[in-house]
Amino acid sequence: MSKLALFGGSRTRTAAYPSWPVHDERDVEAVAEVLRSGSWGGFPYPGPQTQRFLDAFIKMQRGQYAVAVMNGTITMEVALRAAGIGWGDEVLVPAYTFQATASAPMMAGAIPVLVDIDPDTFCIDPEAIEAAITDRTRAIIPVHIASQMADMDAIMAIAERHDLIVIEDAAHAHGAMWAGKGAGALGHFGSFSMQSTKIMTAGEGGALLCRSQEHAWRAASIIDCGRPHDPAGELYTQGGNYRMTELQAALLNVALERFPAQAQMREQTANYMDESLSEIEGIRVLPRDPRHEKRAIYRYTFAVDPEAFGATNKIIERALQAEGILCWSGYDPMYRYDLFRPKDSRLAVPSAFPQYFDLENMRLPVTERISAREGLWLDEEIFREGKGAVDEVVSALRKVQAALAGDSTLAERIRALG
Repeated sequence: MSKLALFGGSRTRTAAYPSWPVHDERDVEAVAEVLRSGSWGGFPYPGPQTQRFLDAFIKMQRGQYAVAVMNGTITMEVALRAAGIGWGDEVLVPAYTFQATASAPMMAGAIPVLVDIDPDTFCIDPEAIEAAITDRTRAIIPVHIASQMADMDAIMAIAERHDLIVIEDAAHAHGAMWAGKGAGALGHFGSFSMQSTKIMTAGEGGALLCRSQEHAWRAASIIDCGRPHDPAGELYTQGGNYRMTELQAALLNVALERFPAQAQMREQTANYMDESLSEIEGIRVLPRDPRHEKRAIYRYTFAVDPEAFGATNKIIERALQAEGILCWSGYDPMYRYDLFRPKDSRLAVPSAFPQYFDLENMRLPVTERISAREGLWLDEEIFREGKGAVDEVVSALRKVQAALAGDSTLAERIRALG
């Protein structure tokens, strides 16, 4: 039995993974072109680089209208405001995601209501959505997480029955397709991030897809200091400067050229990962919904059965990282985030709404289970390298599993390392 790298054995992987973001002379020339033009910022909005990006991104995602924004957090706040959602309204969000999905409603004056997730996707559970709806619910923000998509057919049916706005948080889902439509184009709005770790990036930046022209005009006004963007010049708003710059847009236009080949490579490697992981006892490959026709691999998620494998996710994460494998055990339940436990009493939004933020007693069972015991994430870089990197992941998992089986104290020793 091979000794784990965590305790002095040889690492499964010693080489560096492919770097991100990818760049070459095309990026340099695109930025230089903007510099030479003298039009660097986002005003007047949209500039030529920004409009070129919007046109191409709408086509890629099969959307209707789009607004280019400074980042993928403000996009969700802008969507809520464009839909008239604000003070005291309830917005349903999954409890297993980055805090921006909940902070956006709070910034708009709305109340994020945390909802449990589906164990097969790690995305918001439609049945839990239905159970959480009250007469104050105005919107749902499903998150397409890692390499999975939420069940948009079920979510849109619920939204239609209850007259709710749906804002897809598609920060991880560039290029993903569901039943012939692109992620972000299925709901009323679709929010995308172009932050530095995302699979399409300009360092920062965001895009907001809008189903209706009026929503797009309102969103454009909000992000352009309140200026009207409708032909009649009548849709003034209380807005700020949240515009994407021409420099960001130029980088994204080059990123769009590379994206199809990168996305194909990631998905092919993910398919091989599905096959390879399914052969390991105690590993559960998340089922592929046939409507989810094309995956975006921001990260790749799978689940472990702690009893069958021999350890929980956090112990496996620690061992795999020592083996040189880029992995993570995933988010904590959001109700444990500092966002809901602010140290500055002036920010104590939860104290104003105790009926929503009974943090000590809040327990969402699937979120708890995936977070504390089962969920594992593999980093995107693995999926741009190909089958050899997958084989290393499988080898490392088998090495860890064999070590656990051969040493009854190993899990506790790993846990003790912190």
